[in-house]
Amino acid sequence: MGLPIIDLDIFLNGPHDAADVHAECKKAAQALVTYGALLLHDSRVSEEDNITFLDLLEDYFAQPEAELKKDERPELGYQVGVTLENTEKPKCAVDEPCLRIIEKLDPAERPLDITAHSPDPKCRFFWRMSAGPPPYETKFPGLNADNIVPEASRIRDQWPAVMDKWGSSMKNAVEGLSEMTAVGLGLPESTFKEAGTYGPHLLAPTASDLSKYGTKDTILAGFHTDLNFLTIHGRSRYPGLHIWARNTGKRIPVKIPPGNYLLVQAGKQLEHITGGLIKAGFHEVVVNEQTLDVIERRKVEVPDRPLVRISSTFFWHLSSDFDLAPILSLAEESKRARAEQFNLGKDEGEEVVYPAMKVGEQVQNELQHIELLLHRANHSPFLNTLATASALCWVLAVLSACRLLAALIIVGACVPVSRSITVSSPAPLLTITTDFPAAAFAQITSERSCGDTTATGEEIL
Repeated sequence: MGLPIIDLDIFLNGPHDAADVHAECKKAAQALVTYGALLLHDSRVSEEDNITFLDLLEDYFAQPEAELKKDERPELGYQVGVTLENTEKPKCAVDEPCLRIIEKLDPAERPLDITAHSPDPKCRFFWRMSAGPPPYETKFPGLNADNIVPEASRIRDQWPAVMDKWGSSMKNAVEGLSEMTAVGLGLPESTFKEAGTYGPHLLAPTASDLSKYGTKDTILAGFHTDLNFLTIHGRSRYPGLHIWARNTGKRIPVKIPPGNYLLVQAGKQLEHITGGLIKAGFHEVVVNEQTLDVIERRKVEVPDRPLVRISSTFFWHLSSDFDLAPILSLAEESKRARAEQFNLGKDEGEEVVYPAMKVGEQVQNELQHIELLLHRANHSPFLNTLATASALCWVLAVLSACRLLAALIIVGACVPVSRSITVSSPAPLLTITTDFPAAAFAQITSERSCGDTTATGEEIL
């Protein structure tokens, strides 16, 4: 089963009120509704630029880990710079709604089992491709941080030009598709593009070291969806990407034709704003037989090149301060489509509620699940100090209210040792890890609540 091919050239070169342009826009929207993905043809895209990009990223990720760590920014939730392997967790490994989706698939069409999967063995680099700072004070500065240029001089000199050139090609293509999708859904052409004017768009290549993780059925990126609006990919040198079409339940091995073609997938922001009419596309990256064939071929053809699988990926976002809520007409259409599917015997599970929120809130909520923002708390001296101070104040309050013996009983029952503390504040809820002196306290339970201070086993921001 192949994905529909959408020709962006028809939209770019023809009058937008022409019948063939409108038909191609409808085709694009329908492809996203049915498959959650499509292949996009854009004659402006250069395969040579993609090759240059892949070469540079292979060289970058072939560096020693000590060099790569210089480009980490965990205090920013890894939203710029490098994320090393075994950091990012697939949400579906512990997310019950996602696991139910897997259960409903035919066993032959299911992804590789992620229930016992450790964090993904892939690395990633986030290179921001925003239009610049918005003409207003953003409430989400951490999602709009400045870029990190690698430290290594032989990489650094080429980096900005190569990243910006390939990133711009994919950004231009996906913005064109966002306009086509809006038209195809019966909306003004600029609806989505304007909403993403100041989005924290990211050129986000992933890297998997196939000399370490090159055995068959290794999960490089576990079954998941993307949190952004639209994700666009260039060709990788190594196969292994599988996607699932929403209305077919079939696993589709992705094959991007050489030349001017890109893969586009729907993300959670598009699902949210359409009220579920378009669903974020599930996908995984694994080592399969085709991956192994390419590994062996490249060992012979280019023995001096690193065996690193690079994904040429770009995440297109809506602006962080944009008010994200379902468009009424699309939400109503989603309900009609859902009812039709149910009548055909295709139960899509419980109806999802899409509450109104800022896009930045939606992003932060999703980052909790893949355990990136927890690193932000762990690496922030200010937040750790705040947690310690809050905890000490709480203990002192208990001591002043009770006698010493009663206080020790209460503290022993309610304050987890080396657990997370939720600090209430006017800002978004912060849960920060801090270590209490353990000698004075007995073994305690993993989750208790006392007064306004809640202790949980999960770190969030």
